[in-house]
Amino acid sequence: MPPTILASAVAPAANNVVPLPTTRKPSVALVGMGYVGLPTACALAGAGFEVTGLDVSEQRIADIRAGNVELLPNERIQLNAALEEDMLRLSSSTRILEEADAVIIAVPTPVDENLRPDLAPLAKACATAVAHAQEGQLFILTSTTYVGTTRDLIIEPLERRGFTVGEDVHVAFAPERINPGDTTHVQETTPRVFGAVTEDCAERVREVLEPIVPLLHQVSSPEAAELTKLYENSFRATNIALANEMGLVARHYGVDIIEITHAAATKPYGFMPHFPGPGIGGHCIGVDPYYLVHPLNDRGQRVPLLEQAMSQVSERPKAVVDRAQELLELAAVPIEEARVLMVGVTYKAGVQDVRESCSVKILKGLAERGAEISYFDPLVPVLRRRTDPPLESVESPNPDDYDLVIVTVQQPGSDYAWLAESPRILDCTYSLRPVDGQDLFAV
Repeated sequence: MPPTILASAVAPAANNVVPLPTTRKPSVALVGMGYVGLPTACALAGAGFEVTGLDVSEQRIADIRAGNVELLPNERIQLNAALEEDMLRLSSSTRILEEADAVIIAVPTPVDENLRPDLAPLAKACATAVAHAQEGQLFILTSTTYVGTTRDLIIEPLERRGFTVGEDVHVAFAPERINPGDTTHVQETTPRVFGAVTEDCAERVREVLEPIVPLLHQVSSPEAAELTKLYENSFRATNIALANEMGLVARHYGVDIIEITHAAATKPYGFMPHFPGPGIGGHCIGVDPYYLVHPLNDRGQRVPLLEQAMSQVSERPKAVVDRAQELLELAAVPIEEARVLMVGVTYKAGVQDVRESCSVKILKGLAERGAEISYFDPLVPVLRRRTDPPLESVESPNPDDYDLVIVTVQQPGSDYAWLAESPRILDCTYSLRPVDGQDLFAV
């Protein structure tokens, strides 16, 4: 006797195979399609989510559609597939937020000219998300920010609208761990921390994030997750400050700080190698710790170790300029008459991004002291500056044209053989080795 099919069961297909019921993945809206939002959108679309990317910049949207964006090779494949299969839509209309099951906020959290947190972009994004909130939605904040942001800008505003967080809507903080240009620690292999308001909120977070990360580590609250992210980047900033200082110590004793660092790193416990350099750039290490320092200072709580570390790393470009002037004076070349070439202007190797670049700050400092400045960077044909005229990269540098070459970034795959002909180099990468007849200096 054939089995009885209950009325509520799925009707059999034509080939008599009963299809298994499927669960639809939540639809996701990304607020902010920058260096965090876009890779996140690509990963979600690649995992089968229907994703909408929201960005206030029509130019950014056009660039994404045209593929004129910086992504890792696998992310670019995901982006092309998502656009072709209509799994990723792009919009500048905030109305799209009302249609999503989950809203992820990934907007910049910069600092102003006084190195104080600039909350304007984040506050506007959160206010927009709350204004369009619908019952049943999940809100995940990923932007690195001060402890209490999720509560101040999302939870309490939702409650003022009449929602009950954990029942009507769900909220969590899950800081990003995306390192632009890093092909080793990619999103798919990097664990993710999150802190949810309730366990129901946590379950909703897992539905969205588990398919795109190898491990989710839950902490007790959004505040715990916020402090976790700030601790991570404050740790790095503090150790970079120490590495810079040890570089000066090594120069004093006439030894190689890179050799010393690698030797210390042979200890299998209690040491993590950090290396000196020209300064900290980008959107994280030189910025995020201020989201811890200033709110604490405003409440009368000092963090002197972190404050001193951030002061040192923020002043590092000036230290490079001071060292450059010292070397020029040793060569009997007044800085007002000096011709200086900067090698590399991006904030790190392998990316085109010059925002917060220490190299740009060094160039500006040299120009303010009267030096004639030029640069070479295959990834940045034209350097556009806020208040100064744009500069064009030197196509084929002639070392004899410069009194000093300063090396801050060497781009992968580019030819730097000509550096061997440079008579005087300030090596901020600590990676070059001198050749006969060449003066090679460290910071």
